[in-house]
Amino acid sequence: MKNSQKKNLGIGLVVLGAVLLILATVIPPLGNLLDINIYTAGSAFLVIVGLIVHIWMNKKLPLDEEPEDED
Repeated sequence: MKNSQKKNLGIGLVVLGAVLLILATVIPPLGNLLDINIYTAGSAFLVIVGLIVHIWMNKKLPLDEEPEDED
């Protein structure tokens, strides 16, 4: 994976978790999914893990740093 793709991994997880919750809210046949705790907890887990991964991946990576010149 490229560095730019790694940095966007967390945002993708957050969006996926949010889309799952939105779909279950907006589409009536999927409304019963919100009553299932594992579905709601799984979506919330994706959002939380996505935020953590986003923060962790966007820290200054050693690969992004330029080597210092020693005089």
